[in-house]
Amino acid sequence: MAPVNRRTFGSFVEHMGRCVYTGIYEPGHPSADEDGFRTDVLALARELGVTMIRYPGGNFVSGYRWEDGVGPREQRPRRRDLAWRSIETNEVGIDEFAKWAEKAGTEIMYAVNLGTRGVQEALDVHEYLNHPEGTALSERRRANGAEKPYGIKLWCLGNELDGPWQTGHKTAEEYGLLAASTARALKSAEPDLELVACGSSSSSMPTFGAWESTVLEHAYDVVEYVSCHAYYEEHDGDLGSFLASAVDMDHFVTSIVATADAVGARLKSTKKINLSFDEWNVWYLSRFQNAPLPSEWEVAPRVIEDRYNVADAVVVGNLLISLLRHSDRVTAACQAQLVNVIAPIMTEPGGPAWRQTIFHPFARTAALAKGDVLETRIDSPTYQTARYGEAALVDAVATHDATTGDVTVFVVNRDVTDPVEFTVDLSAFDQPLVVADSWTLTDDDVRATNTSDTPDRVTLRPTSDISTGAVTTEGRTVTLTLPRVSWTALRLTHP
Repeated sequence: MAPVNRRTFGSFVEHMGRCVYTGIYEPGHPSADEDGFRTDVLALARELGVTMIRYPGGNFVSGYRWEDGVGPREQRPRRRDLAWRSIETNEVGIDEFAKWAEKAGTEIMYAVNLGTRGVQEALDVHEYLNHPEGTALSERRRANGAEKPYGIKLWCLGNELDGPWQTGHKTAEEYGLLAASTARALKSAEPDLELVACGSSSSSMPTFGAWESTVLEHAYDVVEYVSCHAYYEEHDGDLGSFLASAVDMDHFVTSIVATADAVGARLKSTKKINLSFDEWNVWYLSRFQNAPLPSEWEVAPRVIEDRYNVADAVVVGNLLISLLRHSDRVTAACQAQLVNVIAPIMTEPGGPAWRQTIFHPFARTAALAKGDVLETRIDSPTYQTARYGEAALVDAVATHDATTGDVTVFVVNRDVTDPVEFTVDLSAFDQPLVVADSWTLTDDDVRATNTSDTPDRVTLRPTSDISTGAVTTEGRTVTLTLPRVSWTALRLTHP
């Protein structure tokens, strides 16, 4: 049993594509507030239940000069962004984003550039953001309108520097030394900062595991987290493997926990390194890799605007189950990204904002997962997958809120053809529990999507209202009939 970490429900805003410009920020939009932020997007971000935002990248951060985004807008330079081959106008920088985050009610997880920059620049941006007053950069912040420091506690030491695609790509040895020296410097300035060292960009990286081992040999004592990044997609119509994507996430987590603990043992340290799964989602990466980046240098080009279907949403719900299951060591996570770019929220310039299918399991899990994650034992038939080997047809996790007494069960049916009967045994609880509500995401067409014209084509519905779904109670057991390819949230409460 472990507490539900509110930081599990983080998201990610990168200066990439239309995530910032015409995403969260569009001064000419009918819904724009006095700061140019789209209030329709703000409302959806609050509904999504996002607790933390990683900013400003991503690959973008490895070439970013934070100073470009502060001060009078008319004096800010336009720069090339090599990561996504676009023009960054710097209309939105950290001061503007901090305003947005305050309106959205989220914590900021700030990423520093360790690709083309290093220790001094990390100290400079920390001084600007967090030092109260009386120094050159803290006074510059105050002159720019932010009298009080932002008090950002969670900092990423670069991004995906294990990847050859990354501006400033480094070996594990090079990065480990840089991360350690940057961490020591930042903690000299503010000892209680929480720092995240870059881990592997995916479990398929040839350096997976070895990278973390080398980096932590250098930085173990001065960081609190190592990052994990993972994206999943359906390959060649293999829906069965795709629905089992959480099997790989479970493997990723247990592998890196074992690696970190092994380093700790070698160093004779009693400290435990936690995991920050600060990029995860469904992303049809193969489509992106087969499509060229924009040939012209544009501002906010349409990049990686995946449209998500029912199966994608079920996988997202299952990935959240995996993150909750590992709450003892995964204590921060960010779905990438928030708006337009592989995102739960879509917008059109000057037009509407709407919820993609993946919005719904995230929002409902963020709202209901409270208290403690319970030890959940599942007895399920299995099936063979081409990518991940044997997988259970049903996967689930449960949480218990001691304040209200509520128990919530999150469960997926990975069966691609048939409903599954799922029984919840409540005999471990001293007091009786009854069904408060049960909501399911499914559809006869697993490829169904939401669009600006049909924004509610796919949504959550009461389980009992679905033709192949049902909820029945007998004694201390609750039985659900789970439709094929479905995600369900069952909330139980005291009568």
